[in-house]
Amino acid sequence: MSDSKRRWFLIGMMLIAANLRLPITIIPPLLPAIERDLGLPSSMAGLITSIPLVTFAICSPIIVKIAQRWGNELTVFGLFTLLVIGSYVRIIPTTLALFLGTFLVGIGIDSGNVLVPALIKDHMPTQLRLGMSLYTLSMLLVGAIGTAVAGLLISHTSFGVTQGLLATISIVALVAWVPNLRANQRDTDPDHPIERPHYHSVWTQRQGWLITLFFGLQSLVYYAIITWLPAILTTHGVSTIAASNLLTLLQLSGLPLSFMVPLLYGQRHGVTILLGIMSLGYVIAPLSLIIHTQSLVILTITALVIGFGSGAAFNLAILFFTEKTTNPYQTAAVSGMAQSAGYLLAAFGPLVFGFIHGFTQSWVLVLAIMAACAVALTATGVLIQRHGSITE
Repeated sequence: MSDSKRRWFLIGMMLIAANLRLPITIIPPLLPAIERDLGLPSSMAGLITSIPLVTFAICSPIIVKIAQRWGNELTVFGLFTLLVIGSYVRIIPTTLALFLGTFLVGIGIDSGNVLVPALIKDHMPTQLRLGMSLYTLSMLLVGAIGTAVAGLLISHTSFGVTQGLLATISIVALVAWVPNLRANQRDTDPDHPIERPHYHSVWTQRQGWLITLFFGLQSLVYYAIITWLPAILTTHGVSTIAASNLLTLLQLSGLPLSFMVPLLYGQRHGVTILLGIMSLGYVIAPLSLIIHTQSLVILTITALVIGFGSGAAFNLAILFFTEKTTNPYQTAAVSGMAQSAGYLLAAFGPLVFGFIHGFTQSWVLVLAIMAACAVALTATGVLIQRHGSITE
């Protein structure tokens, strides 16, 4: 690949990645305004986070099939267009438009979730870990900044204006992706037939299911925390602004792991260290929230540690897609599988935990279940590391 093509791929890839969490992470600070403007019951608020996750679960295997027919680059472009459309449909002040727009956004996000790791493996085979680091860094950084900006904008404007302004980055990403369409190849192109290697289905392999379980558990814990942490903190007497800032800090603190995880992954005991960081952040730190405190020092440390854990968990999950497969097509297959079944598991988190809180009028049981899921997540990571690559 020429330097010019690689440059355009990096620019487009990072901008696409920047939009893969942003439409979800901007929602928690906006929930009070959404509930007020649309008369949406608090018990239904978790649906705004759950809808994209259900969409990921349904669409991931379909996207893999579409990409085999259309080509990866064109599939990302076509489906990412739905993200742009959905972002602006959400501005329409009705509950139906909000949910429909969120569904379209979910399809667009899923195209990047499933196909970008495979594209990185295809376009940057000798710089795979660098590419994955830039991918996750862009996703986490813009997602975190979006949370802070959304909290700032909603205090001065409406939900519609906030959503419209933050959605402009998706338009920029779509335009920047256009040059990559020149590299698109389809299975059905008679002039450039693609030789796809034959390999055993990832759906029939234990390692594929372990990677799927790992991805699902880390997603479940992460999205539950992102959705309900502000509400948990307000029960401690923390102001809405402070809670929003702590959520932003949590997301930002995971950024260094975008480079630490690929660096440590190949080192002796590196994965063990990363699983330890993940356990500290996802098991110990959430349990500390059971203790009622308004100390910003303690809550800041807690947010930082959870952020470290989330960064380790997510980057490990993404790295398993590329490190435990042997070619881009297998990467896309296991990515589609993991994000289909994995997000189906994760989709229940925000909604079910919201109902548990409503039933018990306490966050103690919710936090205990989160910690139990995190223990299972760590055990799954250990099993994945002990097994080799997915069979050809």
